[in-house]
Order: sequence, then C-alpha cells, then structure tokens
Amino acid sequence: MTWDDHGGALRLTVGEGVERVVGGLDADPEAWLALDHGVREACRDAARNPGHTRWRALRELRPREGAYAPPALAFALCHGDGRIREKALKEAEARPEALPLVVVRCADWAGPVRLRARGLLRRMLTVERAVALTPLVLRLGHRAQGATAVGLVRDALRSVSAGELRPLLRHPNRRVRRFAVELALSAGLFTAPELARTAAGDPDVVVQDLCANAALAAFPEDEAARDAVLEPLLTARNSRARATGVTALRRAGRPRRAEAFLTDRSPVVRACARWVLREHGIDPLPRYRALCADPADPAVPRGAPAGLAECGGREDTRLLRPLLAHPAPAVRAAAVAALRRLDALDRAELWPLLDDPSAAVVREAATALLPDARALDPDVLSRMLEPGGPRTGAGRRSGCSPRTAGCPRCGRRWTCWTARTSPRATGRRGASPPGSPRPT
Repeated sequence: MTWDDHGGALRLTVGEGVERVVGGLDADPEAWLALDHGVREACRDAARNPGHTRWRALRELRPREGAYAPPALAFALCHGDGRIREKALKEAEARPEALPLVVVRCADWAGPVRLRARGLLRRMLTVERAVALTPLVLRLGHRAQGATAVGLVRDALRSVSAGELRPLLRHPNRRVRRFAVELALSAGLFTAPELARTAAGDPDVVVQDLCANAALAAFPEDEAARDAVLEPLLTARNSRARATGVTALRRAGRPRRAEAFLTDRSPVVRACARWVLREHGIDPLPRYRALCADPADPAVPRGAPAGLAECGGREDTRLLRPLLAHPAPAVRAAAVAALRRLDALDRAELWPLLDDPSAAVVREAATALLPDARALDPDVLSRMLEPGGPRTGAGRRSGCSPRTAGCPRCGRRWTCWTARTSPRATGRRGASPPGSPRPT
C-alpha cells in the first residue's frame, strides 16, 4: 500500500477503490485512521485553495443525490460534515469493504452518526469479519466512544472456535493477544498443556499471568498429563511461568524437583521453591548452606548467596563473606548483595571491590557504599574515574562512585556524574572533565 500525504484520500479521487488504497478488513488499523484523518484534511485544503487543479477531482466527489460510487462512499464516510457521514452509512450496508470505516464511525463525535454506525456494525458482523476487525476495534477502544464497538465484537466472538481465534492469538499486537486470550479462557478453548505453552512462550506479561494462572487452575490429576503442563512452565524463560510451574509441584507431590529452583535467578521463583519444600516438611536453609560452603567451588550457583540471605540470618555471613573472592563474577556480585541484605558489610571490605574487573560487582559495591558516601574521600573517588586511573573500565562504566558525597571544592552534596551510560563515564564528546562534579 502506498499512502499519499493525505492518508490515501487523493487516490480515491482518481477512482481507486478503498481496498487498493488501504487494504482488506484486516489491514493495518493505522492505515484506516490515516485515511479518515486524510479525507478531512483534504477537504480543508480544497476549501483553502479552491482554484488549484489538484482539488478538481476532489470537488467532483461532493455528495449528491443518489447512490455513491465506491470511492465516493469511502470518501463520504470520512467527510467532515456529519450529515454526509450519516447519509453514507445508509448505503454502507451493501459495501462490506467499507466496514472498517463503519467501525471508525462507531466512535464518531456526532451522536446520530455514532448510533447509526453501531446499529449497522451489529447487523453486518460475522465471526470472520469480527476476527479481521478486532485490531482496529481495539485501537479505537481507548477513545471516549470506542467501548461500544469493542463490546459488539466481543459478543460476535463468544461462539468462536479455537481455529477461528488463532490469528488473534498470534497477532503481533499484545493488546489483541490479550483480548483473544480472555475470549479463549471464557469459552474454555484451551487445554491445560496449551495454556502452559502459551504462558511460557508469549512475551507479554499479562498473557503470561492469564495463561499461567489458568493452567494452574486446570492442573490435571493424571500423572502423565501433569508432565505436559509442568515441563513448559518449568523450562520457560519468563519468571512468571516458572513460578507457576514450581507452585504446581506442590500439587504434583514433587518437592525434590523444586530443589533445583532454590537458586533460580528470580526471587519470586526462589520463594515459591522454598514454599513447596516447607509444605512437604523440608527446610531449605541447610540446602543453601551446603551450596555456599566451599568458596572455591566453581559450581556454586549464582542464586545460592541470594537465597541464603533471603531465608538465613546474620550467622550465615560466615559462609557469604568468603564468596566475595569467588572466581565467578556473578557469584561475587550476589555475595555483595546478600551481605548488604543482611546488613553485614563494612566499608573496609567494600573498598577493594571497586577494583573488581566485573562491572556487576562494582555496581553492587557502589550501591552498598551509598549509606557511607559522606564519609568517603571525594578526591580519591575523582581519581578513580580519571582515564588511566586505578578504576578504569568496569569501574567507570558501572558508576563506582557513590551518588552523593562531599564536594572537594564547596563541601556541598553532589550527584555522581559517572552513571552507567553517562558520557562523562566514557569520555565521549561533550563530557565534563574529570574532577568537575555537578552540584545539586
């Protein structure tokens, strides 16, 4: 489709049909809205330039007595005069290709036009047409008068089959997928394994939650059928699906499977795993302590220090502190965060971590130093951030200087100018020179 500078309106004036100008019923909603807006803009331009030859054909499309030709009908449905739009709606019932413009008129600002368009849409809707028009209807749904068309489409799709709804379930627009999932759930079109696969595969968090919760509610009693639900959830990339899968392990009576999720990267999944174990009389704390017992073990999971801090106490700092020297940067960063959670860090052990080659470790150390920022030497912090200084690379990129400290010149508080993406931290053009903090 090629638009002119009036959303395709001028192409109607040379006799092109609306299907060629915009597309079918399932065309991009923005194309229909652009045509609607473009016709009104073209009318205004024609009124301001009555002698221009560009608008000659446009003036010939003026509404007249009798039936509209197809291009003129589409033009009239978008016209700025409400009486013309209302007259065009009387003829639109015999023109299914103009149905998207009828949908647009359902949210019209003129009451008579709006009411006639809604009655016409109600009579013309079929399941196939409702599926094709759903993206446009939802696009208009946020308008003040757009909810009625959404309700009409929802009513038309109440008896839809899974196959008919499939194009909406795979639509790239997340609002359309949410709408389709809600319809499918209300009609009971999904099996529990299908719900699990959708929760695991869809990138939208709302769809993930809807399908994961529905899969948990429909969790089967048969042992073989349970695996078809659990596996997609437990192996999902998104934490919502994994948390639901771990929660379902309690109903499946598989607490040992939940142990593998004690060190998941998501705090919610770790909490669900601990709950499953406790529901079966298993204390997760000894498992965490065993995982963190050997600070030289390269197989220590990155989630083990975090999990130990979440369910342990200050007595577990003896296991966490040696992990500050673990060979894996992710484990070192997790150990810093865990000790900070237990309020068991001091400035002396944090300071060397600002020299760590890992940006993640430096970020955690800088965050932990924030409460003591006023006690730090700002001259030393500034020297860290100079090109070629002791804290280069990861230190500067991650903003190793605390965000507030005493200014070496005026003693006032100042904001750290070494934010993670700041040009001051990377030396790009326009960056402030080192040693020139910005007062706040």
